[in-house]
Amino acid sequence: MGNYISGWFSGSSRSFDIIVKVKTGDKKGAGTDANVKVNFINEHGVVSVDHVLNVLWRNDFESGSIDDFEIKNLSDFGRVIGIELWRDTAGLMDDWYVEWVTVTNIKTNDHSVFPIHRWIPPNKKLRINEFDTFLPQHDANWQQRIEELKEKKNIYQTEIKIDGWLPQLKSLPSEQLFSNDYAWDLAILKAGLIVQTKFKSVITGKWSTVDDILSIYNTTLWKPYCCECWKSDESFGQQRLNCCNPTQIRRFREIPENFPVTDVMLWPFLEGMSIQEAIDARKLYYIDYKILENLPCPDNRVVPAPIALFFVNGQGKLMPVAIQLFQKPAEENPVFLPSDDENVWLLAKMWFNNADATYHQSCTHLAYTHLLMEPIAVATHRSLSPSHPMFRLLAPHFLYLMAVNTRGLSLLLIPGGWVDKCMTVGCLGMFKLWARSLAVWRLDVQGTLPKDLEERGVDDVEALPNYHYRDDALLLYNAIKNYVSAVVTHFYDSPQTLKEDTEIQEWACILATHQSEGGTGIPGVPGGGKLEKVEDVVDLITAIIFMGSVAHSACNFPQYDDYGFPPNYPGFLMGKPISDKTPRSTEDVNKTLITKEMTIDMLVITRLLTMRGTNSLGDFEVQYLFDPASEKAAENFRKELTQIAKIIDKRNKERTVPYTWLHPDNLPNSITI
Repeated sequence: MGNYISGWFSGSSRSFDIIVKVKTGDKKGAGTDANVKVNFINEHGVVSVDHVLNVLWRNDFESGSIDDFEIKNLSDFGRVIGIELWRDTAGLMDDWYVEWVTVTNIKTNDHSVFPIHRWIPPNKKLRINEFDTFLPQHDANWQQRIEELKEKKNIYQTEIKIDGWLPQLKSLPSEQLFSNDYAWDLAILKAGLIVQTKFKSVITGKWSTVDDILSIYNTTLWKPYCCECWKSDESFGQQRLNCCNPTQIRRFREIPENFPVTDVMLWPFLEGMSIQEAIDARKLYYIDYKILENLPCPDNRVVPAPIALFFVNGQGKLMPVAIQLFQKPAEENPVFLPSDDENVWLLAKMWFNNADATYHQSCTHLAYTHLLMEPIAVATHRSLSPSHPMFRLLAPHFLYLMAVNTRGLSLLLIPGGWVDKCMTVGCLGMFKLWARSLAVWRLDVQGTLPKDLEERGVDDVEALPNYHYRDDALLLYNAIKNYVSAVVTHFYDSPQTLKEDTEIQEWACILATHQSEGGTGIPGVPGGGKLEKVEDVVDLITAIIFMGSVAHSACNFPQYDDYGFPPNYPGFLMGKPISDKTPRSTEDVNKTLITKEMTIDMLVITRLLTMRGTNSLGDFEVQYLFDPASEKAAENFRKELTQIAKIIDKRNKERTVPYTWLHPDNLPNSITI
């Protein structure tokens, strides 16, 4: 924008010495009509006269724009290593968010970059040095830094909204609103998608048969792949490895007392092995959802708390061999087997998947990506200056997170909203499950991929083949760690440098300290909240970036393919879980189906949650790090991602069903939906 009347810089034919480029950020209200001034600081500490940044008849400083300004009378000034930038309060719109400023000397071709990434306050000079990437103990502008962090603590405030869970934002800061180019409003998108699908004639009543559901698919809500194979045991096994909840399968090491499977019972399914022989051969795996036991749900609904056992057969396929739907063995809680009546076995698998979907949506997806990343992002804004290299390393991976959580997920979790209507667990059970899960979850185990795979006993590629999530995610984890390590070790050349960084130490302490003592209360923060080893910083930041990109993508983007045909992965089933082996009819299966209205809600929401609208991993929407070492690290990161893409492309040509969810081209930098 810019005020046309105030002291404008002439565009006459006289020669100029410096070109200044200013990038106004793409944020709501980022542009300004105020008068803007700048001065320059050279390597000798000399400060230039003030210069007004304005071009006659041009609307400067529009949101998302880059403006050029020609500066005269600085021919012998030398290399610019610092600037001071400020504005007044002229014009109707005086707020201003600046992304970066560059200064180029026409004579010497010296080029200096000044990352800003700040709202510019009125009538107050903001001093920025080249690259603006300094640890607090190395920053000459330390007083400005302290003042900025005080203001950030006022802006980013948290409160406990769910008993037993982590703190969340009290209110969304204006600087975290969606940009002008990216706005994700779940209610508006849902309404638009329903209009596109023209569902008016089918949104009431119940389905007569499972096959009737197939009539609703169209070009907007296409038929998921699982429609053709959802009844098969092979498909059920693959759901444990490569669908939207691939992080719960574990190696089976011994028979639990409450899971009374026997050799006689399982003999037909273990290819001639006893249970112990199959255990020793690392062929048995299981999932135990004890955490769901007696979970309170709305309207007396019941979520099973099942145990399911799986066997890796001679073809390397993971096959279900036993399902018990509740924790305590009883006559009304039998162990269901593949040899049972066809519909009995099918219903046992459907009710197991109801439990799996409960855990997936509650914990794998919402709690341990969206709602764990939020307090981490808040702590980062409160404790790390915008000038801190670790803030700049993390910032691209928080893009739109707070806005998505506040403006999007909150609509799913309101009383009577989508979770209450379309998930058996409802909000009541979901909130309780978050609290239960936090007691057993750790960032340095479940939140750190190699440790998670090791702890679950699923890191052996030969013992458990066709685990595409594991294989592709490890490539990405290592690439992220290489990138993070290159940046972190550049700035922390010794443990002493890390120890002297008061901001990073406060940040880690806040993350680890319990909420009752004013912290975030995340279990398993490396170093226990006191970062003494540089490797701990690398591990912590790697885990955070992985969580916001890879982990979220793995559990979010496959959702429509799983939930999009409700019998395949039922978030909600009508009636009560099957409790005996009396043969069942197709009609008994049909009675468990959700209504047409619930089906449409399930399809529309999971379709919306799987849309992509931002850049791929490593192609940052906003560049925060400009120093040579960090730019080199980012360049190497992108090269490694390119190689990973080729590896995954090759793997997918050999896979029975391609696993595309973790292809680098499909991975956003952050949780943007």
